[in-house]
Amino acid sequence: QLQLVESGGGLVQPGGSLRLSCAARGFPLDRYAIGWFRQAPGKEREGVSCISVFGGAPNYADDVKGRFTISRDNAKNTVWLQMNSLKPEDTAVYSCAAVASSTYYCSDYEDEYDYWGQGTQVTVSS
Repeated sequence: QLQLVESGGGLVQPGGSLRLSCAARGFPLDRYAIGWFRQAPGKEREGVSCISVFGGAPNYADDVKGRFTISRDNAKNTVWLQMNSLKPEDTAVYSCAAVASSTYYCSDYEDEYDYWGQGTQVTVSS
């Protein structure tokens, strides 16, 4: 059974950092593009970042560029989202998602992803 498990969320002050992990269980991550999405209370889910199977040229939403970094280690079956300079508006439930792929492409659209983790809460507040 394919499973994605997120961890690393929590409460952090504005300007602080968190590192989210997305671990794949039951399947080899090196055949899947991975996206990170977030959903704040009362808002629609939005794409944050994505990384292709090969890891090059990841995509970022405009409001996280320069602050967030996505990376992957296929040998460890894990993708990370390093979040720096966090702002209160980054508060949301963050979820990772996977879609089978063999290209350098990754998508910002949630409808293109087949497998989802349960999400981890990130709260940025003083």
